[in-house]
Amino acid sequence: MAITDDVLVIGGGLAACTAALSAAETGAQVRLLAHKKSTLRQASGLVDVLGYAGGEGPFANPFDAIDALPENHPYHLVGEDGIRDGLRLFDEAVGDAYRGGHTDDNALVVTYGGSMKPTARYPTSVAPGLLSSSGDMLLVGIENLTDFDAPVAADHLAAAGVPFSVRGVTLPFPKSFRSDAKVTRFAKALDRNESVDGGTVRSVLADAVADKLDGESRVGFPAVLGDDHAEEVRDELADRLGGSVFEVPTGPPSLLGLKLEDMLFDALDEAGVRISSGNPAVDFEADDDRIETVLVDQKSRLTPYEADQIVLATGGLVGKGLDSDRERVTEPVFGCHVPHPEDRYDWSEPEAFGDHEFARFGVVPDDELRPTDADGESHFENLRAAGGVVGGAHVAREKSASGVSLSTGAVAGRLAGEDATQ
Repeated sequence: MAITDDVLVIGGGLAACTAALSAAETGAQVRLLAHKKSTLRQASGLVDVLGYAGGEGPFANPFDAIDALPENHPYHLVGEDGIRDGLRLFDEAVGDAYRGGHTDDNALVVTYGGSMKPTARYPTSVAPGLLSSSGDMLLVGIENLTDFDAPVAADHLAAAGVPFSVRGVTLPFPKSFRSDAKVTRFAKALDRNESVDGGTVRSVLADAVADKLDGESRVGFPAVLGDDHAEEVRDELADRLGGSVFEVPTGPPSLLGLKLEDMLFDALDEAGVRISSGNPAVDFEADDDRIETVLVDQKSRLTPYEADQIVLATGGLVGKGLDSDRERVTEPVFGCHVPHPEDRYDWSEPEAFGDHEFARFGVVPDDELRPTDADGESHFENLRAAGGVVGGAHVAREKSASGVSLSTGAVAGRLAGEDATQ
């Protein structure tokens, strides 16, 4: 017997979660079909809408820059209303764990490399470190966490001309772990305030930082300041240091990304979305221009999933929503058309950070986000696409990845839900 729902969303990342939440708002019965852990846990936890376009930026207001994007950019399909709807769904899902919803303007956030990143939403733990905030800054690195070199990051910020003094120091963590210890191990030690020589993890860490302070009123740590009791950890450190304490988003694996993933899946549970995880969608059955069944590989047994409407949100090349070899680029589940130059050497530029063609690879959606074939006709009338699998955006250069996922997810999910329930 097939597993049957109104809307089936395939994927487990930001776009898939948003599409499922949007579809559920229409009253549709929704299932999220997730294979692997999402790329959220590799991400910074920041939510970017648009920072750069047309060789300009960073932009104070992302909505002011949309017209500078190429005609085939997903934002031109979903429009400003679609972007705002995606942000609304995000704000409702994460509540007061994130800031930025009070304004259209981007905030400038310190990155672990010492650059300034324009972003639309950011964790509350990051807020005291915004470059628009006042107060001199001390960045603190942890010896075993090599992703964040605090002195180098501080030097980069100072060279960029930030309007405050910034220094960086590197300190040992009060408790010794293996060199390959996960970031969650540091966070849990702070959560539990584990005992160490000279006191507790929090007190010893605060004392070590206090010895390095030279009048700074803000102290930034890599994003490991607690998990279940993060606010308590930050409050105690701030009280002991007599200033503001904030987290600097770090590279993968990202504790802020893990927390965001948990919040989104909690929101899905609350919205009544059914979640099936751990098995990939590998094939389908169709009747003319409608997908009737999605086949899921469950330990080498194909299990059928049926839905009136389907949203494909499996990600781009990084998330394996697109496959590539030396000859071609493909969308592996439904075989949707992915335009790309025939000559593989035209896929990229010689410069590492050049304007690479492969960065824009993806399916080409119509005005209702249905993937189209080489002739511009929709492959299937009940299939829509969202997120990284949609082509046309160079999200790394634009700083638009989260915004593209949220907006296309919101619109694709709403349209799928409306079609399924009419």
